[in-house]
Amino acid sequence: MVTASRPRVLVVEDDRTVLTVVGDYLRQAGYRVAGHTDGGSALAALRERIPDVLILDRMLPVLSGDELCREARAMAQHLPILMLTALDRVDDRIEGLEHGADDYLTKPFALRELVLRVDAMVRRASAAPAAAFGVGPFGVDPVRRRVSVDGREVPLTAREYELLVYLLQNPGRTVTRDEIMREVLGWSHGDPSTVTVHIRRLREKIEPEPHDPRHLLTVWGEGYRFTAKGVRR
Repeated sequence: MVTASRPRVLVVEDDRTVLTVVGDYLRQAGYRVAGHTDGGSALAALRERIPDVLILDRMLPVLSGDELCREARAMAQHLPILMLTALDRVDDRIEGLEHGADDYLTKPFALRELVLRVDAMVRRASAAPAAAFGVGPFGVDPVRRRVSVDGREVPLTAREYELLVYLLQNPGRTVTRDEIMREVLGWSHGDPSTVTVHIRRLREKIEPEPHDPRHLLTVWGEGYRFTAKGVRR
């Protein structure tokens, strides 16, 4: 249970019953919760104050959850965003992640799982920073949660930052999707396509040619391997 400093969670859900139940459950878990039933009012609230975690439905009136997610990401690159959706096809979930979400749950969902996901997001965001370090052209500033490539700062979401740091800490070693889900996403099980999306988005930001990566390589049938030197094909 969260006890210190009571992190703030903004929940955006147009179903008032779901909004009430989720809000009550999060408050019982120790969070401060603000709720909105449409994307427009939620965006106004975000402009006033950035929460510690944003939870939003994809299907919202006034401003869709996808649009709200993109706006929130533009305002706060490292804001942990959890997307709720009744759209349970793999393509729908991938689309939600590509709008900038860090994580998602499909409806109906277990409230306990929701709280565990939020707990993990808050725990990672508030972890004591390690010392700055560099691997090849990559530099990491854990205090600011920033990564640079050849001295140029690269804008990363919270999840992308955590994934890249994990890979930088394991150079030259093949890491499996299951390992990434467990060690980076904090899942004991889940949809492997989530890892694929995060890897693709990360490549788009750190690779000179994302479709022909030099640093973040696919090891077919096994997982991914990071090399700081870069592989020229």
